[in-house]
Amino acid sequence: MKHLLLTACVVALAGPALAKTDITLGMQLEPPSLDPTGEAAAAVDEVLYANVMEGLTRIASDGSIQPALARAWDVSADGLEYTFLLKDGVTFHDGTTFEASDVVFSLDRARAEDSTNAQKALFAGIESVEALNDMVVRITLSAPNGNFPFNLGWGDAVIVAPESVDTIATNPIGTGPFKFEEWRQGDQISIVKNPDYWGAPVALDRAVFKFISDPTAAFAAMMTGDVDAFPVFPAPENLAQFEVDPRFRVIVGSTEGETILSTNNMQPPFDDVRVRQALAHAIDRQAIIDGAMFGYGTPIGTHFAPHNPAYVDLTALSSYDPDRARALLAEAGFADGFTTTLKLPPPSYARRGGEIIAAQLREVGIETEISNLEWAQWLEQVFRGRDYGLTIVSHTEPMDIGIYARDDYYFQYQSEDFKAIMESLNLATDPAERTAILQQAQEHIARDYVNGYLFQLAKTGVADARIRGLWANAPTQANDLTGVSWEE
Repeated sequence: MKHLLLTACVVALAGPALAKTDITLGMQLEPPSLDPTGEAAAAVDEVLYANVMEGLTRIASDGSIQPALARAWDVSADGLEYTFLLKDGVTFHDGTTFEASDVVFSLDRARAEDSTNAQKALFAGIESVEALNDMVVRITLSAPNGNFPFNLGWGDAVIVAPESVDTIATNPIGTGPFKFEEWRQGDQISIVKNPDYWGAPVALDRAVFKFISDPTAAFAAMMTGDVDAFPVFPAPENLAQFEVDPRFRVIVGSTEGETILSTNNMQPPFDDVRVRQALAHAIDRQAIIDGAMFGYGTPIGTHFAPHNPAYVDLTALSSYDPDRARALLAEAGFADGFTTTLKLPPPSYARRGGEIIAAQLREVGIETEISNLEWAQWLEQVFRGRDYGLTIVSHTEPMDIGIYARDDYYFQYQSEDFKAIMESLNLATDPAERTAILQQAQEHIARDYVNGYLFQLAKTGVADARIRGLWANAPTQANDLTGVSWEE
């Protein structure tokens, strides 16, 4: 009897097992800095978006626009004035108060002439930003823009404070449910729960983002438990092995990542549309998807996500046809082919896809000099320096077809007709009209063969089977941990 009573007491004292409150996530790329308002790399938002930094609006897991630091907003009848009512009682992680003046500072900084914001065009239509009082901001546009609340949900539009902006690249101060803790460069970034968060508290006390660029090392880290989840797992060939292991859950979804063979349109011979068209016909998309992504990916023929209702399937315009590619090259004066550079960033889709594409281009007479670059090198040489012939990259920003209207964007496409299409889109508010314009835009760049359109990147994630709340799809560049918890 005494033994039975003692056992019962021990069980009662032990109670149910407590759920874990920390998590380690694997990421293939490390952010070059921690300033989402001045850095183009998606990895910045993958750490900070919704976790540490917040905007007036936010993009939810289903792609919808939700209130964030703005609790509500009104739009004038002419579509030119947006009045945002701000959340009260919000503080930045350094204890300073969030108020309308911070919104004015952030948006004026983003749209300033000397702004280094990678998506500065998002703010080009803003004519003025005014604080009507501490909790109300009025933004006046130069022309109606039905996409404006969505634009404010991008990571590039998060709100920062003048008191802390000078050190944002290494010590980001936001208003989110997590606070930045530490960055061990070359290894990991950690964030911790913000006890003073204005909204619903998160379940996790701490999160670590560990940077593992090598696919083999990523597999080993998952198997040994060094990381709990890899939201975008870099070795799709291993997914089948995880699927049959009850310790893990494979999460396959969609992304906004249009993966392209990006072409320097101002560099000869790519300034000739016939050469760009030849490139497109030399590429076997399905062979790249099968060989580099083990079947994960959806072929695309333009810069637009197939899951978007406005998508048009234009893959037939650039169907795999090596004979047509050779004929076009001969017509353009390159019957004997030519040599160009192929500069590849670290992701496996680029490195593996690059080898396949190089072989396909060789079949039609185009030789490529492959350079494998680290992410910071790629940003400096290709994205900022435009020193390349070809590259492969996945554009993971949401609804970003508007980049083709920027003369100075890294693939250097210049088309007054396309700019006019984008201007008409900004003025349109009727959903059917906007769909028609978006479809016109897709077809325009497809027929100009601006880039080689390869596939829509699938979101292939692996996680400990006990984790709940990770995003299956990626409507924006984020590892949003606000709803993540461990099963008890």
